[in-house]
Amino acid sequence: MGNTEIPNHIDVHLNYMAWALPLFLALMGVEYLYARKTGKRYFSLTGSISNINVGIAERLLDTFTVGVFYFVYDYLYRHFGMFDIKSSILLWLTLFICTDFIWYWYHRLAHEVNVLWAAHVVHHQSDDFNYTTSARITVFQAFARMMFWSILPVIGFPPAMIVSVQLVHGLYPFFIHTRTIGKLGVLEYIFVTPSHHRVHHASNPKYLDKNYGDVLIIWDKIFGTFEVEEEEPTYGLTKPLESHSFLWQHFHFVLEVLYAFRQTSGWRNKVKVLFGRPDNIDPNIRAKLEEIFVSRNRSEVANIHKLHNYVIAQVIMALVVLFSFLLLEYYVPPFIQVCVALLILLTLINCGAILEQRGWVLYLEYARILVLFSAAFYMWPHPVLLFAFTIMQLPVFYYRTAIQQRYLRLVYGVARQ
Repeated sequence: MGNTEIPNHIDVHLNYMAWALPLFLALMGVEYLYARKTGKRYFSLTGSISNINVGIAERLLDTFTVGVFYFVYDYLYRHFGMFDIKSSILLWLTLFICTDFIWYWYHRLAHEVNVLWAAHVVHHQSDDFNYTTSARITVFQAFARMMFWSILPVIGFPPAMIVSVQLVHGLYPFFIHTRTIGKLGVLEYIFVTPSHHRVHHASNPKYLDKNYGDVLIIWDKIFGTFEVEEEEPTYGLTKPLESHSFLWQHFHFVLEVLYAFRQTSGWRNKVKVLFGRPDNIDPNIRAKLEEIFVSRNRSEVANIHKLHNYVIAQVIMALVVLFSFLLLEYYVPPFIQVCVALLILLTLINCGAILEQRGWVLYLEYARILVLFSAAFYMWPHPVLLFAFTIMQLPVFYYRTAIQQRYLRLVYGVARQ
């Protein structure tokens, strides 16, 4: 027999960026404990759950879209780059300033143009202002920002430099979403501070459409959109959303714009609906849509703590699955990646539906079971598994109504329609 060389080690390729997830969660926990110790009511349970759920979805979908961003930058750089920019300290600094300048104008237009506000509005829905609020970013917003930043590879900045700067640039805003840090002296004149960003998230009339900067506050001072924090801010939208629904939070303004577009006559006026200011959308439209899409028949739950604990358990499960998926993504087959994404998204929708006391949450539970079975059957395609699952459907089919009523009473303490 020939000599067989046995490797003394196994190469493990992990995505260590996944550790950013527990790190940010830990910082949220520290802020919560500090606020609680000092008697500050900066956190609400349902608000924090909604914020984190939006962040989970963005981080999950970012796994599938980040390659698209790099491809676009690389294509524009290779085919349309005007200069061949090389790496140097001065050019890295220049790229950082350009990135921040473009962010200012993207952010400002995202508040002034309806099609952009439809993606950005989710970030401003929270009535709380803390580190969990920073998680309220959608993948739609990420695509919108990419369109603005696409000018950078056209100028000639290499895609690797752009992505690296954006990574660093994207970390800073997390730390300015807090009420636990006061004003920072001389830094207030240069950088965007928590005080500046509290103004930006406020719905007070004097604070509206102010302080768009991301890292540097100088752009707001140059272009006349700066406002100093004086009176205590009131956070959230000028017309609060008052809904825990994951889907409604993401798409309510899209529906409002589409409704206004449909009701408007003349193409010139229709274009104004798409590219006009959010202030010009009839505020009564949301009330009409809420009658269709949002549940308002909530009643007192027999054991609200039990319901909240159930939702918290689901959020924790989604976080654990997301972290494991991100850490081991190089080893996860594409079909299982799709199953993981569906399982997490269904869980996030389910959490919002439960907080809204929706009666159709059982169907989401069943959908999650189907996804889990699909993943299991893919990994172990044995007829026994398929037969067992088929047999399990018989009582579900014949006793569906009884099962649904029992489940709803278990969750809400009373049946829901």
